[in-house]
Amino acid sequence: MFVRYHKLMDLQEEIAACRECEARFLQTHSAHSPRPVAWFRRGARLLIVGQAPGARVHASGKPFTDPSGDRLRAWMGVNEATFYDKSRIAIVPMAFCFPGYNAKGSDLPPPPVCAKTWRARVMDELGEVPLTLVVGGHAQKWHFGTKAGVTDTVAAWRDHAPLAFPLPHPSWRNTAWLKKNPWFEADLLPVLRARIEDVLA
Repeated sequence: MFVRYHKLMDLQEEIAACRECEARFLQTHSAHSPRPVAWFRRGARLLIVGQAPGARVHASGKPFTDPSGDRLRAWMGVNEATFYDKSRIAIVPMAFCFPGYNAKGSDLPPPPVCAKTWRARVMDELGEVPLTLVVGGHAQKWHFGTKAGVTDTVAAWRDHAPLAFPLPHPSWRNTAWLKKNPWFEADLLPVLRARIEDVLA
């Protein structure tokens, strides 16, 4: 057990030291340096698969320290103490660094090289996790192999439950999506919260 835990710590240190995308990030409109945010521990009961850290997470070094995190925690029905307890919840985005902004100020997509470099190793170290929340299109394409859009993938959530739940990104930019799809809050979220409560009990 000690050897396994030690290996995981070494992997997180490797990720934190990664500078693979340094040149790429300097060419973005935000012209920032890499700051990988790794937040996981073997034995976690719930895995959140996100897209990539935003600017606020890049500054804090802690995942979901932004309005998206507030909304995600509300969807899940958990408080911050539970959310940031690595022994219970692992947070593994498709890219560990903030990808930067384009010239229009929009978020750039997660660089594929991050998942190609780290994802298999992280999933192997985490082992089996009883519940996975797959957030956003990039994560859903990777984990489900789906070619469908986010709406269709989330609408088919029963195909993946109770082991996994596809979710839209909790960005406040998706408020209009939530209004157009009331079934998400009415049908999916109660089942999700009950499942999370059971898994984390």
